[in-house]
Amino acid sequence: MKFTFMTLFPKIIEGYFSDSILSRAIENRFIEVDFFNPRDYTTNRHLKVDEPMIGGGAGMLMTPQPLFDTISAIKENSPNAYVVVATPVGKPFKQNDARRLAQKEHIVFVSGRYEGIDERFIEEADELFSVGDFILTGGELPSLMMCDAVARNVDGVLGNSDSLSVESFEKSLLEAPSFSKPKVYNGIGVPQELLKGNHAKISDLKNAMAKCKTKYFRPDMHKSSM
Repeated sequence: MKFTFMTLFPKIIEGYFSDSILSRAIENRFIEVDFFNPRDYTTNRHLKVDEPMIGGGAGMLMTPQPLFDTISAIKENSPNAYVVVATPVGKPFKQNDARRLAQKEHIVFVSGRYEGIDERFIEEADELFSVGDFILTGGELPSLMMCDAVARNVDGVLGNSDSLSVESFEKSLLEAPSFSKPKVYNGIGVPQELLKGNHAKISDLKNAMAKCKTKYFRPDMHKSSM
């Protein structure tokens, strides 16, 4: 699967793929990552990619020409590339979206800057997402977050695919509490059932703990799972 980041600041994103799981996924060709900078496609002789907002307003806006021309360049070799924009007006990005998007061949994550992106470009995107009700200085972090979530669902990226089935947000539940060695730390132990080796009982216990955890921390999710 291929991920393209359309950003004015590729270095913000590049380093994330240099270590750990996603680095190995690139090495093993489960995923591919590249970058396109709209500044390379602007027709402005000063390489500007922003303009004041028509009708007034604070700050500058990413202007449509470099954005549309960058997408055209990407789609020359990948006409079915799926364009995703991170924006506060988008629907909340969920685990279901990560699983669904993992079935795409090529996703382009568009990262806005300044006061945002010209609406004419936003309306041409295939899908809009928000990662939360807060404002960041740019769209690189939301794009990277979504890419990470999607990539984990691509076949082969995780060493153990079973990891996906027990994670938070699967079956509308948070993941059950997890424990590691030592069995007792600072006088605090772990549930004894986990130490007895009865996998059926351990599974039942983890399911019960997941429900309790969800009810306490995310009552909204707990109600939807009932």
